[in-house]
Amino acid sequence: MSAAEEVNVLAPELLSQARMQALMEMRPVVEVLERLSGLGADAYAAALGRLFHYPVAVMSELATLEADFDTVAYAECVQRGVAFGRLPDGRRWLVCGDPFDAGIESWRGYELPPETQLLVAHKSHIHAWQQQMEARLRALQDFEGESLTELAEEGVDDLSLLRISADGSHVIRLVNSTIYDALKIGASDIHLECEASGLVIQYRVDGVLVQVGQLAGAELAEQVISRIKILAELDIAERRVPQDGRFKVRISGREIDFRVSVMPSLFGEDAVLRLLDRQALTESAKTLRLDVLGLDDETMAAIRGLASRPHGMLLVTGPTGSGKTTTLYAAITEIHTGRDKIITIEDPVEYRLPRTLQIPVNEKKGLTFARGLRSILRHDPDKIMVGEIRDDETAQIAVQAALTGHMVFTTVHANSVFDVVGRFLHMGVDPYSLSSALNGIVAQRLFRLNCTHCAAPATPEPEVLQQMGLSAAEVSGWNMRCGSGCGHCRGTGYKGRRAAAEVLVLNDQLRELIAVRAPLSQLKQAARETGIRPLRQTALAWVARGDTTLDEVARVTD
Repeated sequence: MSAAEEVNVLAPELLSQARMQALMEMRPVVEVLERLSGLGADAYAAALGRLFHYPVAVMSELATLEADFDTVAYAECVQRGVAFGRLPDGRRWLVCGDPFDAGIESWRGYELPPETQLLVAHKSHIHAWQQQMEARLRALQDFEGESLTELAEEGVDDLSLLRISADGSHVIRLVNSTIYDALKIGASDIHLECEASGLVIQYRVDGVLVQVGQLAGAELAEQVISRIKILAELDIAERRVPQDGRFKVRISGREIDFRVSVMPSLFGEDAVLRLLDRQALTESAKTLRLDVLGLDDETMAAIRGLASRPHGMLLVTGPTGSGKTTTLYAAITEIHTGRDKIITIEDPVEYRLPRTLQIPVNEKKGLTFARGLRSILRHDPDKIMVGEIRDDETAQIAVQAALTGHMVFTTVHANSVFDVVGRFLHMGVDPYSLSSALNGIVAQRLFRLNCTHCAAPATPEPEVLQQMGLSAAEVSGWNMRCGSGCGHCRGTGYKGRRAAAEVLVLNDQLRELIAVRAPLSQLKQAARETGIRPLRQTALAWVARGDTTLDEVARVTD
């Protein structure tokens, strides 16, 4: 904050004006003063802290504050406009949004533990914290009232496991509220990690883990993991080997799938729950196109050209959670005219496409990718989508299918478009066959976008510029921005993600190099001559526009 802004807030005449207007408008002084000051949320909270000589709590700190509703009830927090709880290091904080309220200080002195520290934060940040705590307290109330008989007939697991009665246990409420909160904020995974001191709860939001809670006590941690095992119908007594399971629930008419992985650890067991809202994915598939993924026009044109070919193979590569399958679905949706027979084999089937035969892998019953792909070829398909190539046999069959007049869409885990070739050769695929079958390779990543509510102009650190191979002169004209963290982005500074991809379209020169197992340096040189646009170049253009940050680009790309 500039010196002029600080004087503007602390000036006695401005305070007097705010008090008079607040009296006439019958509104709190803190609200009127904020309007008159013209400051943003963070700057205004900092100014209030200086005015009243209180420390200031930013949103990222509030996100780690674990509520203590045994001491201060949730309703009282809302009534007084405060946040109260413990930090991971054990300190107690009382965070208020209206330091003009003289009753807050006296209430702290008489009712709260003596070590409680009083801080100031913007009221919007406190409200966001209260909403987060409310989500945990609500404890999946939407599960109530569902017909268990009807759900059982539809193949949904018995929801009595999830229902809460008035005398329900603390562990049940804790697990249910954790699931509810994850669904509410759009998390893709829930991580429950056992440590020596207890349990750490994390959500994966926009591809990044965010800690949302920490529970003390090894016994409580063990009970929570046992509860997850019950829901997934796993062996509670077995704690020495990994276990996988799944369960389904219905919330307000929506069917949600949970895939559970339990892994033994040094201090007990860790559990990861993958959330899959099939109805939302099905609705998204109806309007799913490449342009809604955020890809630039040049990349979309290249992918559409590859997808519309009558035969061959289109490969999409990238790490887990980079949107590979979504890109393939979007490409297939765009070319699906109804004149071709399209068959997919996936693990699991994520989107439901109309007039498409979609086969889920079932390894317990012997239906693997390789076996399913062999059967698909006898079902007269025109276009085939293989969810992922994991083994030698699947790779061989997929390449042969592409060589015999089918268009094959598939994914493979690799770090770049060039690593894909090595992966296939390592799986025993003949290089000449691979070069003949392959039409193009798409390497994709997802980048987090700056939160539009709290993003502000920012100056990059010299270390980050050096890491990215950039100079201060190169970025001098860029509109670089960075989110400071607010209630809308849960203190992360990022909200939402966008896909970026580099596309390698094979020409005769590249095919010849692959067929003779040419060195990687030659492949890269030939690719540059085709005009391939690297992932990092696309992402840096977003940084220059203020859509994301250099830190995010450095996190995602090499």
